[in-house]
Amino acid sequence: MAAFYRNLLGAEPVAQSEDMAIYLSGNAKIFMHKRYAPAGDDLPPENHFAFAVEDVDGACQSLKDRGAKVAIEPRDYYWGRSAYLRDPDGHLIELTQAPGAQQ
Repeated sequence: MAAFYRNLLGAEPVAQSEDMAIYLSGNAKIFMHKRYAPAGDDLPPENHFAFAVEDVDGACQSLKDRGAKVAIEPRDYYWGRSAYLRDPDGHLIELTQAPGAQQ
């Protein structure tokens, strides 16, 4: 799948390993990885789209106020602060905020 997105976007991934690849396109991040069995409250093992926002908590609350269902509430990870939602068809969407950005 990494080769497909490399050709589609005309760009190399910003990060890649044997198990995953990450591409940037504008403010959207395309993150794909091998499926794995999650342990406890690990992140869902699904390919998803990530959108950079200035304030994950504020964006998440605004979306919840408009009826969105949050799968994983905002929390800090090694790459920054993220929250995960589902679109109406069940696809996973990440809202992400860089470390040190507004909280």
